[in-house]
Amino acid sequence: MEIKQLHRWDVTTAEAREIQRDLAARVIRTDEIGEVRMVAGVDMALGRFSRIGRGAVVVLDYPSLAVREVQVVEVEIQFPYIPGLLSFREAPVVLQAFARLSSSPDLVFVDGQGIAHPRRFGIASHLGVLLDTPTIGCAKSILVGHQGELGLEAGSVAPLVDRDEVVGMAVRTKAKVKPVYASIGHKVDLDAAVHWILACRRGYRLPEPTRLAHQAAGGASIVDFQT
Repeated sequence: MEIKQLHRWDVTTAEAREIQRDLAARVIRTDEIGEVRMVAGVDMALGRFSRIGRGAVVVLDYPSLAVREVQVVEVEIQFPYIPGLLSFREAPVVLQAFARLSSSPDLVFVDGQGIAHPRRFGIASHLGVLLDTPTIGCAKSILVGHQGELGLEAGSVAPLVDRDEVVGMAVRTKAKVKPVYASIGHKVDLDAAVHWILACRRGYRLPEPTRLAHQAAGGASIVDFQT
């Protein structure tokens, strides 16, 4: 996949925040997904006592959600862990995995925030802008905002509100299981983000693209996905 080179990665934390503020203006918050034949999931894992990050991209055919391609790279992490600056730690790793893809997914699920972020530019938005591809933030926890009341049944949704703006949606993907938090990454709207998260469920809390990406980043092989 083609990756836009819009900034350097070897930056200070102050420079990183300024880059986020600048690039947030490039996020498209309308649905430009079009026909979906392939979806991808993205995740990164870091060993507890290691500086080596393992970034994974798993591409699935849609609607079968059969695995088409898996790319995993291991790269030394340069940027410190700072809440709100996750993309400067993880994006350089997963972008190397994207660069190896022979497939071009129509929609990318990112294990992280999109605009549900203090500067409205989390890792899902960052990757979406650099890849010029529709992306959805599908996070396991809240970074900013307050969640409304959420029903216990699968498919229930509740808004996530920060500073009087709806920045995301809590989505109950499985009955009586903790929700995930959908947000606009790039070239999607919030309704589309919720729709695709629910459409790509296979009985787990996480939608299949991010679930398999999490497994791949954790060391699972393509053989594991085919059995």
